[in-house]
Amino acid sequence: METLLEIGQAIAVRRKQLKMRQKVVAVAANISAESLSRLERGQVAEFGARKLLNVLAVLGAEIEFVARHQAGNLDALRRERNEASHAIVTTLKGGK
Repeated sequence: METLLEIGQAIAVRRKQLKMRQKVVAVAANISAESLSRLERGQVAEFGARKLLNVLAVLGAEIEFVARHQAGNLDALRRERNEASHAIVTTLKGGK
């Protein structure tokens, strides 16, 4: 994932999987429901690390950092990006 939009979308998917309402997650994460809604819709320019970590904790998710390597061709770059995105989405869904 490279953008707040992608992170927000993954958070929305996880929240819906858990059948949690935005307001419930927001209150538990100590943020406003509007802030969470804007994050999920990709309508934020910034979202603080502490807020993000609180939201992820409420959803039972975490961020995993994956190193990027320069590849030799476009197909390899696409494959690398897809693998990194899959790893982060899996982590956001609560998997390891």
